[in-house]
Parts: sequence; structure tokens; C-alpha cells
Amino acid sequence: MSEAKTFAPGNYRFVPGPFQYSGGAAAEPGYRIVRVRFADPVPLAAGFDAIERTIKQAGRPLTSFCACELRSPAPFTDEGFVAFNRIYVGTLQKWGLFDGSTNPVARSNVCPELAPPKEPSFHAFSFTQAAAGAPGSFVIAGSGEAPEGGASYKDRIIRLGDTGTEAMREKARYVLGEMERRMRVLGFDWSKTTAVQVYTVHDIHPFAAGEIVQRGAARHGITWQFCRPPVIGLDYEMDCRGVAEERVIAAA
Repeated sequence: MSEAKTFAPGNYRFVPGPFQYSGGAAAEPGYRIVRVRFADPVPLAAGFDAIERTIKQAGRPLTSFCACELRSPAPFTDEGFVAFNRIYVGTLQKWGLFDGSTNPVARSNVCPELAPPKEPSFHAFSFTQAAAGAPGSFVIAGSGEAPEGGASYKDRIIRLGDTGTEAMREKARYVLGEMERRMRVLGFDWSKTTAVQVYTVHDIHPFAAGEIVQRGAARHGITWQFCRPPVIGLDYEMDCRGVAEERVIAAA
């Protein structure tokens, strides 16, 4: 299990991951995470502008940006996903978050099956805020059924091309385990979650009770979003969080 790293300029620690995102972020003592959702998806450039305004209005540095949730028009190819990620991390680098190799910002990026956005857009974001005595708060990045590492998703996807009941159960079991691993790195478990999201267009009912509910991942219910993961071939994704404050804003 990897160890959490501290991102001092943002007052949070994170689970190391690939260049495009971290596996999760948790506020340091004396701080809490605030999650903000847009009323409607906001295209990437305008979304970054709105995030910058919101964070500055809260009196926080841009380095307090610790997580985001994206919506894309359709799953990417491996090459397209890398190209998109290079654009995305460009702003993080300008904000002092990405140093060219290490990225502390957790992220989910999924593709609505119905009424998708015309271009990659922000759905929500999170940042840290000073809060003496606040309980621990965290956001775990989205994970699909492909272990990290390796050049091609196709070579890593569990039960590639199989969406039968047992295949989906196996995919879900892996992703649930990855959620638990990332939470453990940050010092949390399902009992500290306030929200859990599932992203798939396939039926989760055959394994929901045995794989999700029984292990405590649905203590506040689950939000099933009818979306596909961001890379062609992936069929199941999850993320989760434990935050005390959430609000909804318009982009303008």
C-alpha cells in the first residue's frame, strides 16, 4: 500500500497516482474539504474560471483545489485520454498544483450515456478551507476496473468486453477494493463516507447487496449515475467522499 504524501500549499494530503490525478485527497488537521457542484456542466475553460473565482472569494489560494469531477462527451481512446489529460494538467501547473510529474488533485471523469455535454466539462470540484476542530474529510478519485500501470488500458481491464452478471460482479469487486485501499492510505473507511457514486450503464442489482451494501459502502445509499467510465473498454467506475459541506452554484 502506498503512503499518503502531504501537499502543504493546499493544506491536504493525497494518495500518489499517475500524472493526471491522485487517488484521493484528505484535509489536514485544522482544515476541511468543501464540495461545490455546478447546477449544469460547465466547459473546461469556463469551469476553471468559475473555480478560480469561487476559491478566491473564499479567501483561499488556488493550491487549495483538491478534487474535481468531470463529464466528457464519450469515452476516449488511450491516446485521446492522454492528450486530454495534458491539456487539463496545464492549468493545474499554472496554479502551482502540478510540478510536471506529481499531481495531488483527485479526479473523476465519466461520460453520460444520455444527454452528454458537447465538450469536456466540470460537474463539481472541492477545495480545502480552514476549520479548527473539524472532523476529517476526504474525496476519493474515480477508479474503473483496470489496475494502474502499463501503457494500454486494454491490457489491464478486468474481463474486457464481458458485461455478464459475473463479469460485472468481478469488476465491481475490484473497484470496491481499490476504493478501500485509497481510503486506508488516507486513514478512512466506509464508515466515514457521506456519499458513494457508481458509474455504469450496466445492471448493478445482481451484486449490489452482496458486494456494495454488505461491506458498508451504501450506508447513506448510493448514487448510480448512468455514465460510462472515460476510456473505451471500461464498464464500471466508483468514487466516494466524506465531507460535511456541499453546495450548488451556477457558473456565472
